[in-house]
Amino acid sequence: MSDKPFTGGCQCGAVRFRAERLGRASLCHCRMCQKAFGAFFGPYVDAFGLEWTRGAPKHFASSNMARRGFCGDCGTQLTFEVLEAEAGQTVNVAIGAFDDAAAIRPTIRIGLEDKLPFADDLARLPTRSAEEHEASRAYYAEVRSNQHPDHDTDSWTPHG
Repeated sequence: MSDKPFTGGCQCGAVRFRAERLGRASLCHCRMCQKAFGAFFGPYVDAFGLEWTRGAPKHFASSNMARRGFCGDCGTQLTFEVLEAEAGQTVNVAIGAFDDAAAIRPTIRIGLEDKLPFADDLARLPTRSAEEHEASRAYYAEVRSNQHPDHDTDSWTPHG
């Protein structure tokens, strides 16, 4: 990973962060990550030098060993943190919460004992046809996002 600061935040912008350096990026298939993200797996990356630059996450102790941070306003999943972390242990931050998530490539899958049986087939699913895509273009042209932009801003105004 690059040595530049990496920024990100929640969907509404109430919580923003910066990490000085990133480490191992993983896809966790455990049931707790599935529930936390409401998805088939949880994508996380080790974040070093993590600081909260606007707001701070709320937490839920998802087990006796760890807690998960999320935005208390919009619910965006943000962190996985070991409760009794050893000195120097990193916080895992949700890859999709980073402003440039495309720069963070997962390198390992974990929690495979709970992997959903169809997870390996997702990339082979069909996509919309050109006609279906064209038919939905008018709908998407009317969508006005309330999502915070993928960069830091001087102020935050809640939407939605």
